[in-house]
Amino acid sequence: MSKSTAHEFELREKAQLMSASEIERTLLRLAHEIVEKNGGIEDLALVGIRRRGVPLAERLGKLIGRIEGTQIPVGRLDITFYRDDLSTLGPRPLVERSETGIDIEDKRVILVDDVLFTGRTIRAAMEALFSQGRPRRVQLCVLIDRGHRELPIEAAFVGRAVPTTMREVIEVKLSEIDGTEKVLLVEK
Repeated sequence: MSKSTAHEFELREKAQLMSASEIERTLLRLAHEIVEKNGGIEDLALVGIRRRGVPLAERLGKLIGRIEGTQIPVGRLDITFYRDDLSTLGPRPLVERSETGIDIEDKRVILVDDVLFTGRTIRAAMEALFSQGRPRRVQLCVLIDRGHRELPIEAAFVGRAVPTTMREVIEVKLSEIDGTEKVLLVEK
């Protein structure tokens, strides 16, 4: 019996980079950094990039709300339609009109994603974001920055920088999506 082509790229787990408690501590630190570097939360909004950026943005929003004793708006962004590399997303990419669900006009927006790699997702997210209004400022917050940028994009808030090879992949597992909570380094 021959293996299917999907198994040609089987991933081998090399290391667990973060446990559930380390993710939680990192998000708490990031929440404090966001409040501090923005001089509070006035006109601040978080926008999570689908998929795993959304639960991270929601968690950060709750943590910042607890720190400041008030709620801050949290939106979501589905950037599939805006990708410049749709062919790599599979045979039938979903093309949806993306709405953040919050007002971003003249707001200080923190874009939230799980992993920063080439920068292409972030470029697409900014294009999607600006199609809905003009934020005063946009900053990027990522759980993991793994390097290998193809575009001049830097995160203002980084949970952890993890230098990787091109054969390595960072897998972020979140309970809301994956039913488990950890960050793994895997190899193709």
